[in-house]
Amino acid sequence: MVVERGRNPQRQDGAIYVVGHINPDTDTIASAVGYAWLLSERDGVEALPARAGAVNRQTSYVLKLLELEQPVLLTDASPRFESVMRRLDSVSPEKSLAEAWSILSRTGGITPVVNPDGTPYGMVTGQSLFDFLRRMMGPHPRNRDMTLAQLLDIPCREAAETDIPRFPAGTRIKDVLNRLLRQEHMEYWVLDEHKRYLGVVRQRDLLNPPRMKIVLVDHNEPQQAIASIEDSELLEILDHHRLGNQSTHNPIKFTVDIVGSTSTLVSEAIEDTGMSAPPAIAGLLLAGLVSDTLILTSPTTTPRDQEAAARLARWAFVPGTPLAGETIKSYGDKVVGAGTGLMTQEPEAVVGLDMKVYEESGYKFAVSQTEIADTYEIEEYMDRLREALKALQKQRGLDFAGLMITDVVNRSSRLIFVDLPPALEELPYQPLQDGSYLAEGMVSRKKQLLPTLLSLLEAS
Repeated sequence: MVVERGRNPQRQDGAIYVVGHINPDTDTIASAVGYAWLLSERDGVEALPARAGAVNRQTSYVLKLLELEQPVLLTDASPRFESVMRRLDSVSPEKSLAEAWSILSRTGGITPVVNPDGTPYGMVTGQSLFDFLRRMMGPHPRNRDMTLAQLLDIPCREAAETDIPRFPAGTRIKDVLNRLLRQEHMEYWVLDEHKRYLGVVRQRDLLNPPRMKIVLVDHNEPQQAIASIEDSELLEILDHHRLGNQSTHNPIKFTVDIVGSTSTLVSEAIEDTGMSAPPAIAGLLLAGLVSDTLILTSPTTTPRDQEAAARLARWAFVPGTPLAGETIKSYGDKVVGAGTGLMTQEPEAVVGLDMKVYEESGYKFAVSQTEIADTYEIEEYMDRLREALKALQKQRGLDFAGLMITDVVNRSSRLIFVDLPPALEELPYQPLQDGSYLAEGMVSRKKQLLPTLLSLLEAS
């Protein structure tokens, strides 16, 4: 399932958006696409996959290989003007008041008057008609003898109010609502990026806008979710990480399980229905699984991940598809290899693409992870990576920040930290002369590094 590029997700009234964490990895994108497909097929709802940030190199490679488009970008769940606007019929300024009156009678009292170039001219409303008649009749006694037909022949621009507030379609309602409630206007223009007419919003519709319907995958902590998640209608969470979830308005379906990837959980849910995923989506889910489990070698790998990989391979490696003839190992090598390498990436991208923020024991910190296949790259890149971590720390207001550089060939990691607190100065890893740490056998941020950091912080 793909979403038409360029469309703003708020325009899909009633749709359910399946979205992962900010700085999405391949498992995040795969589980969003796969679960949106399942919801649509199984439940008959309009479920659309979304992403909360830019896709990384590995995910881009997989999407291109499988001929899938990126999910729509969704960074904020707050209701916008376009979610409550109505595209009313309109007239041009030179058209007669009779034509404006005809529309006004069908729209409940509003006729948008739009210039030939698509920009707003004004609105004919009940109030603007009254003001027009007052101007016409009051100081001009002769006009009192005009017939109704003569009045309705006057160009509608003469009866239009032209100082109606204008808002881009993506304007967040909560950012302007208090100001609008203090004004006298009851209607507002909604414009596209070229300042052309899109629709009209009534003030009463802004008071209780519909909440965006959201399903979260591959995370459950608010600090890792899209902005204004509290303004949405959260329907479900599907995840394989530690608990750190927010409160919800209503009971929701909540699944957090001990597996190596969220793609595993999606594949199990598909199997439970008796269906099989289309080859491209199965291939994407398999990419998410082998990426998160380092081709089923990570300590996070479970027997369920092994079974899911075999299941997804059966669905994906079929004749006539881009993955025909592949094996889990050959495909996994390509997926993991597409995400490795430091020298071809800017330091800011290395520390920012797969970064997660945590809050524990009074500390707010971030740990990023990247993968390499050759350790020689690290030495000449170390200073630039530290500078990028410093910038990330300042930008996010963090107490400290770290980067886990995982060698997928030798199954070890180098750890770089900036402003490490005293509680973490005795990390159980081998300190190196350049100030980094060598962690032999460590490949999992979630299952190996994070528990160690949290236990030391809690003990301090």
